[in-house]
Amino acid sequence: MMYSLIVTAKMNDVDPQAWLADVLTRIASHPVQKLDELLAWALASASAAPRRLTTVTPNYVLPLVG
Repeated sequence: MMYSLIVTAKMNDVDPQAWLADVLTRIASHPVQKLDELLAWALASASAAPRRLTTVTPNYVLPLVG
């Protein structure tokens, strides 16, 4: 599942790490009816000059599972 999110972001010319960090930060307060706005292709097509996210350096490391 994570791989598909990462590849989708890359296919839409969005930095996957920055996009995921942004979505995880905003999702709790984002209206349920507008969750599609958080998708990578929505970010890429939101305007003629898409908003590009910069890479975020996390201050934690998630363990790999599996």
